Amino acid sequence: MTADEIRQKFLDFFASKGHTIIPSASILPEDKTVLFITAGMQPLVPHLMGIKEHPNGKRLANSQKCLRTDDILEVGDNRHLTFFEMLGNWSIGDYFKKEAIEWSFELLTSPEWFNIPPEKLYVTVFEGDKDMGIGIDTEAVNAWKEAFASVGVSVDLGNRVYAYPKKKNWWELAGPGPCGPDTEIFYDTGKEHDLVFGAECHVNCDCGKYVEIWNNVFMEYEKRADGRGGWQYLPLKQKNVDTGMGFERIVMVLQGKETVFDTDLFQTPFSFPFNLDDTSGRIIADHLRAAVFLLSDGVRPSNKDAGYVLRRLIRRSLVHANKLYIPPEQLISCIKKIIEYYSSRYPELKHNENEIIKEFNLENDGFIVTLERGLREFDKRYPGAEADFVIPGQPLKPFQVGKEIGEDAFDLYQTYGFPIEVIKELLEERLYSFNHDEFNKRVQEELRRHQEVSRAGAEKKFGGHGLMLQTGELKASDEEELKKVTRLHTATHLLQAALRQVLGEHVRQKGSDITAERLRFDFSHPQKMTDEEKKKVEDLVNEQIQKGLPVTMEELPIEEAEKLGAMMFQKEKYGATAKVYSIGSFSKELCGGPHVANTKEIGRFKILKEEASSAGVRRIRATVE
Repeated sequence: MTADEIRQKFLDFFASKGHTIIPSASILPEDKTVLFITAGMQPLVPHLMGIKEHPNGKRLANSQKCLRTDDILEVGDNRHLTFFEMLGNWSIGDYFKKEAIEWSFELLTSPEWFNIPPEKLYVTVFEGDKDMGIGIDTEAVNAWKEAFASVGVSVDLGNRVYAYPKKKNWWELAGPGPCGPDTEIFYDTGKEHDLVFGAECHVNCDCGKYVEIWNNVFMEYEKRADGRGGWQYLPLKQKNVDTGMGFERIVMVLQGKETVFDTDLFQTPFSFPFNLDDTSGRIIADHLRAAVFLLSDGVRPSNKDAGYVLRRLIRRSLVHANKLYIPPEQLISCIKKIIEYYSSRYPELKHNENEIIKEFNLENDGFIVTLERGLREFDKRYPGAEADFVIPGQPLKPFQVGKEIGEDAFDLYQTYGFPIEVIKELLEERLYSFNHDEFNKRVQEELRRHQEVSRAGAEKKFGGHGLMLQTGELKASDEEELKKVTRLHTATHLLQAALRQVLGEHVRQKGSDITAERLRFDFSHPQKMTDEEKKKVEDLVNEQIQKGLPVTMEELPIEEAEKLGAMMFQKEKYGATAKVYSIGSFSKELCGGPHVANTKEIGRFKILKEEASSAGVRRIRATVE
């Protein structure tokens, strides 16, 4: 089947089950708290929460345009994409687990539909959680038994159906809202297990043998704050089904391809003068496709928000096209083919074709001159290694981090418009081993030099979660300052844990700087925090402070610390063992800095400012009183 046939079969199947096929929403959400639609259920949240009825009824299905930037640096491998389509079917207070699982199995295995051999399918369910007061999802287990039995395949828990904990088979928002267990469906590719990922393979292994193709979420609970800093899970009156099937991934499976780039989704519209096995070719293909859909939905290149992401995608595609000597007119030809290929499903592309091409040309014209100058300058500063000196199996020559590298990087970024990740890619191509942490540190130093020059002499810097306190930079006479920094340092641990609860588990520390007056914490997050999110984080931190939680430390092997879920920043700086600081059950983190003994010593925590630090990284400045 072609990709178009696969998409249509999905929609036809659910239409036959009484679902109304609804059009894809814009890639730009009506809810401006997020930049893009990242999942098919996002436009339906008000209906799933029971706030209002959907005009098309209680059974819905569609293919939704989505865009995620979390994996932008991974694009170029066999599966990561920025733009993708999400196939989904929804029950808004109508059918539930039995029907959802029965129909999923029928669509996947019936000869009339996707015709996947049942023996190739494996599923996971929620194993239950004592702390939540919820047991194993026996309803889902029994539904899968019946489904497989209908084609003569005997299954049981531990045999083709496997139970996993909350981290793997439970869906919820970071804050309060509808939630519930899910069941994930995996396809056995037949590949051999890669021992790099462990001695034994299992369904949720990352080795690539099993590929997740569909996720059914059963929204049967409401997550509410329990008033004691935790959550309680109460049964929902309206039980919903929310499913998501990655379109590109199911096409790859059904067409028997090794990568998404081998499918007709890319092979048909992209007749490049190069092979899509090439990393640069894949980056161009992915980024052009994403840019076309963004431009069609009204995004324009700019230096902020969605426009910044679009500009980044276009410029990165232009850098890689330049490397492959592909002229701009060839890229325009590709854009026209993308529009032609997708217009039958998304007619707005054809309607907006002239505007799409016009905006792409404007961005190209503005960037190409500085790009060529920048590449010449880059070649002067970082010449490529001669082939005679490249010895297979030997380490690359070290990246030359000198005192000017921060200024060099900032100059390339500021003067020539080079995205930081492109600087990284070009350095590695020239056989310099790239130290990202050191590079980022130098860039931030240069930025601070420009932004804080008037304060640089007055503030004492304590970078990296206050670790410089151990170097003797503070004298004994500075006891009060030391106490303040120690309080702020412990508050930073609480801050990271709170951000992960409110915003999601994608949040990770990207940098930290602590003075006696304030903390500064950089973290991964794609968009500006709302006032409500900032208040939730601040309240959550203060709630832990008021509880008087003990702060304890134990030294553990690094592997054991990871298994316990301890957060860590720059893992490589730790040895075989590391200090793990726990703040009650709220935070567990590897650290070497000073801490208070009890959270009540911290005082009241207050967020002063939340702002952008760099692409995909936000910054919070806060203090304690």
